[in-house]
Amino acid sequence: MTQFDEQASQGLFEKNLITENQFQEIKEYRSLNIFSLNVELKLLLSISVLMFTSGIGILIYDNIDSIGHIALLAILFVLICGCFYYCFKNSKGFQKTETTTESHFLEYIVLTANVLTCIFIGYLQFQYEVFGTHYGLATLVPTIVSFFCAYYFDNKSVLTIAVTGLAAYVGLSVTPQDIFNSNNNFYDNQSLSYSAIMLGFLLILWTVYSFRINLKTHFALVYLTFALHIISIASISNMVSEDIIWLLFSLILAGSSVYFYKISHQLKAISLYIFMIVYAYIGINIFIFRIFEHIDFGDIWVLFIMILPVYFIGSIVLFIKLIKNFNKEIAE
Repeated sequence: MTQFDEQASQGLFEKNLITENQFQEIKEYRSLNIFSLNVELKLLLSISVLMFTSGIGILIYDNIDSIGHIALLAILFVLICGCFYYCFKNSKGFQKTETTTESHFLEYIVLTANVLTCIFIGYLQFQYEVFGTHYGLATLVPTIVSFFCAYYFDNKSVLTIAVTGLAAYVGLSVTPQDIFNSNNNFYDNQSLSYSAIMLGFLLILWTVYSFRINLKTHFALVYLTFALHIISIASISNMVSEDIIWLLFSLILAGSSVYFYKISHQLKAISLYIFMIVYAYIGINIFIFRIFEHIDFGDIWVLFIMILPVYFIGSIVLFIKLIKNFNKEIAE
């Protein structure tokens, strides 16, 4: 039994939330060192889905001339129909609250069906241009399908694909190398930044509305994670702009940080809390340096350089302290 587990169990016992007999049973159970393989099995299943769908893509790429477009599309369509048939047959149907299922493979079959659907629609548009020059529809249609599957089958993985597709439809780059590249569209197209921030706020509003009508409230962390990253990255990208508009984005980042500080405590979501701190810290440093641009240090620049190590060490200590305090709060 780890020290953290011992303290947690001891705390429950001291608060009379468990009896002495229950406390001893917990200690005996944990002393057996039994661990679950649930995470490992889910990881292997996720890798299997990824390898299968990647294999389909490689098959299409390598045999496009020998097999033919119609045959490949027919194979994809049959696979999609088979997957969705299994999903609808074994699911409990749509429910507003979190759905549990006896089939451990259902969520991965749903994920497979959804990814294959995206490949199928993308293939149709690339080869036959079924949507004409309306290329956004090739992104929007699989996004709608993904949202339907996410809510009907209660699948967070598919919901992640759906929100990513929605961001792509707006025109946002979702790859890390595009986000932090100086050639990112956020730098070149300020209207895209406004679109990104609007999308982030819409995701937050949808989360608030979902809590009010009690609709899949466990999806909140997915929506809020996307909203946090989108709003923060768009704001930080524009805080380095030469335009005076950087002050506006500084305020947006500050407001976003305050909101996600509160909601991370409400949901007890340490991932939101950590990323909120990181983005806020980056934003504060950019803001300070933008202010220092208008200050003439003169002969005190040596003192400024000497203070920097203390500042960064203090930041690290403060970061660790904040995380420890947060873990302590959610443990209580």
